[in-house]
Amino acid sequence: MDVISHHAFTELHRCDNARSPEHAGRLRVLHAAFPGYANGAPASSEQVLTVHSRGYVAAIEAIEHEVRLDPDTYGVPSTSEAAFLAAGCAIRAAENGEFALVRPPGHHALESEAMGFCIFGNVAIAARHAQRELGVARVAVVDFDVHHGNGTEALFRDDPSVLTVSLHQWPFWPGTGGPGTSSEGVVNVPLPAGSGDAEYAEAFDEIVEPAVRDFEPGLVLVAAGFDAHREDPLAEMALSADGFRELARRCSALGPRVAAVLEGGYNLETLPGLVDAALEGFSSEI
Repeated sequence: MDVISHHAFTELHRCDNARSPEHAGRLRVLHAAFPGYANGAPASSEQVLTVHSRGYVAAIEAIEHEVRLDPDTYGVPSTSEAAFLAAGCAIRAAENGEFALVRPPGHHALESEAMGFCIFGNVAIAARHAQRELGVARVAVVDFDVHHGNGTEALFRDDPSVLTVSLHQWPFWPGTGGPGTSSEGVVNVPLPAGSGDAEYAEAFDEIVEPAVRDFEPGLVLVAAGFDAHREDPLAEMALSADGFRELARRCSALGPRVAAVLEGGYNLETLPGLVDAALEGFSSEI
């Protein structure tokens, strides 16, 4: 699986006054580890408006100074450029079966609100593009970020053509996706703190793989967060590099086409190796 990104992610959406775990250094270490990445292009307003409200998109475009969009999410004048670029890279990943290394992440973004470091729903925008432009009737989103993919779920909750699957630590921020919250089109797999490779593999065997195979997607989009690693500072899970390799391998077997988009992962020393492990898994023979 090839990598798509953009050199500008290391300069855009930077806030000198905010000490956020989601910062340009994340992409700087990834670009150093994967120097052969291809540069993507920004999404259009029309593409972003397939999942976000016009007023919200206009508000992001109009940011003129440092603002707090929610308690965890800042905005600066270059946030709009970064967010459109992240969505565009996710779209290209869906088109070509690539791994989009982007920031800001997207799986918490709601129709009209930023949330949890996320501005635009990158995976959601890519899913809509695949349906509208690539002839894909059914899309499955598999999210193994340590936090519940509440934004992606909310954007597609009433759409039978998109299945959203989220494996995440529970109880944990943002407080959604707990036991008993699965429904038609929504599969939530809350896992206790300390869960590692064996627990994730069991969840895939018993819940994720049967649900996605029954759905029969034409495209699987993976919201690939690496903050469930045992050394990530924001969570309390215990996945290893081998665990992420196996998650990616299993995801690649769930549909005829697979692409991935970066979400979380905040330990700069481990992040490149975890992405590399996932790339190996996505590219492995099934």
